[in-house]
Amino acid sequence: MPIPDYQSMMLPLLRWFGDGQEKKLRDAVETMSVEFRLTDADRDQLMSSGQTVIYNRVAWACTYLRKAVLLETAGRGIYRVTSRGREVLASNPPRIDAAYLRRFEEFVAFSAAKGESSGGSVNADGEGSIPTSDAPPPPDSRTPLEAIDEAYARMREALESEVLDQVRGASPQFFERLVVGLLVSMGYGGSNVDAGEALGRSGDGGIDGIIKQDAFGLEVIYLQAKKWDGPVGRPEIQKFAGALQGQRARKGVFLTTSSFTKEAREYVRLIDSKIVLIDGETLARLMVDHDVGVVPGETFVLKKLDRDFFEGE
Repeated sequence: MPIPDYQSMMLPLLRWFGDGQEKKLRDAVETMSVEFRLTDADRDQLMSSGQTVIYNRVAWACTYLRKAVLLETAGRGIYRVTSRGREVLASNPPRIDAAYLRRFEEFVAFSAAKGESSGGSVNADGEGSIPTSDAPPPPDSRTPLEAIDEAYARMREALESEVLDQVRGASPQFFERLVVGLLVSMGYGGSNVDAGEALGRSGDGGIDGIIKQDAFGLEVIYLQAKKWDGPVGRPEIQKFAGALQGQRARKGVFLTTSSFTKEAREYVRLIDSKIVLIDGETLARLMVDHDVGVVPGETFVLKKLDRDFFEGE
């Protein structure tokens, strides 16, 4: 079954805490994973922040229960049930969600908070922190960090599409320089000067140039850069592979602004030479990852409570 939203976890979590024992958030994550029969893939599902989805949702469920004073903190990442929490369990509610919690004035005050940023994180020690803000999540049951994560993904997708449009509209000469800049940014080629001298100089059929695999040039990678509109098929990859053999080379990168056919991708898996295929979408993603052709825009810092600062108070 899919990972349940944070509101669906509130009642099972409160029942688990109902024995009065102090329990850790990370144990709550494991308990909910078992409760909802999550697969290993479900448990490992990550957000762009690197935090697991299940951890984020359990953390927010605990935060909401705490804001309604059904749970209370007993240490870093540790909770226990309150007397109010026991009373709620004794009433045997069919479901606990944000609407149910609004019967408690503390939760109403929390929900009315305005202008606060939101998010959640995991501490360096792996113990985990509750979400970093009191801002209530959107009504669609996503946690605040999930809403940010999804918005970022949409903006990232739009940026990559815009980058690819620009690349496809550029000249072949600009595309060659772009390839150099990207590979150098990824740690290949030594410098732009070294890489630039190599690219476009080979003139050997099926090879556009060479680039150093490391700064010392102990190994080189042969390149083919195709600014095409249609998909690149197997014949072009075979030609490139043959050119590699002619150079006694075993490593090559074939870049294109378009795509590769299924036959082309299957072919590179069958041959001895290691050929990496980079299509237009992958090229745009790598450019954004390595800051080639893009610059930082708005920056938002999600802060969290420094619990170490308050220890010993």
